Amino acid sequence: MNASEPQIRLALPSKGRMAEETLEFLDECGLRINKANPRQYSATIPALPQALVLFQRVRDIPISVAAGDIDLAITGYDVVTEVLGDAPREVIVIHDNLGYGGCDLVLAVPDTWADVDSVETLAMRAERSGGLRVATKHGNIVGRFFTERGVTNMQIVTADGTLEAAPTVGYADMIADISSTGTTLQENRLKIPSDGVILTSSAILLGNRKALEARQDILEATRFLLEFIEAYLRAQGQYMVFANMRGDTAEDIARRVLNQRGLGGLQGPTISPIITPDTSSGWWAINIIVPANRLYTAVEQIRNIGGSGVVVTPVRYIFDESPARYRQLLQELNKTEKGKA
Repeated sequence: MNASEPQIRLALPSKGRMAEETLEFLDECGLRINKANPRQYSATIPALPQALVLFQRVRDIPISVAAGDIDLAITGYDVVTEVLGDAPREVIVIHDNLGYGGCDLVLAVPDTWADVDSVETLAMRAERSGGLRVATKHGNIVGRFFTERGVTNMQIVTADGTLEAAPTVGYADMIADISSTGTTLQENRLKIPSDGVILTSSAILLGNRKALEARQDILEATRFLLEFIEAYLRAQGQYMVFANMRGDTAEDIARRVLNQRGLGGLQGPTISPIITPDTSSGWWAINIIVPANRLYTAVEQIRNIGGSGVVVTPVRYIFDESPARYRQLLQELNKTEKGKA
């Protein structure tokens, strides 16, 4: 990149499970991050040389994007909601679910509280006891949650580190924390009320609104990222199936394939003649894409209509005409797709 050209600043989480999963995800998408030194807080993307990757704490990322110090970023939805609120004008959520980092922000009370099985019964207990303390790292979200449900007598205790021990140690009566499986809560004798899921979160891609509106290079880089991200996500759990089949014409083969329920593929089967020394052999090659949960059924269907030599391979990417999230972004920005009126 020419030194005089402005860089596109992309922020990624610097530590923890989200950081590791983000690097793995981008690598799977074909967007490998080149970080020469593990101690460095900057890196590059060989596939997108105009981008400068900056590693930040997950809670700092939304603030940097909102301030315009960062153009694009990946972080957790829960962090963005906690730091910026529900709909910050300065920030656009470009992709609301990257398919990893899934977790819930939940209420968790001691499992000895037999009288608490819902937020309503929790509110009743708080009223009877003169107030309860909830330890959390997400005070803004938890506060809004209680306010929206009319729950009073709740004191939010801001805490860092491990929260599960708070009721045992005594600095809080209950907790509100991130949970992926609930196992850690159970091991610490905590339970989640039936309606105790406060927020569902996953990794998201967000951007600074002004930067996306003002700079075409950032918009083009965003499209580039979305092309690979959406192609990768769309291909998950999909398999390419090849088979040979004897028939009189391509139409004959197509009719037999399409008469089998679920063998249509994305836009239909691809059928082509097999070139052999005997030009009258009547052999054709078919190619379809099927999801993992229908793979064996599809193979059996192909066999039943005369298919043989069935070859199966996983699909890495499926590129659409244009990424759906990119079209949504243009609509949000009141822009039209390049090359279209």
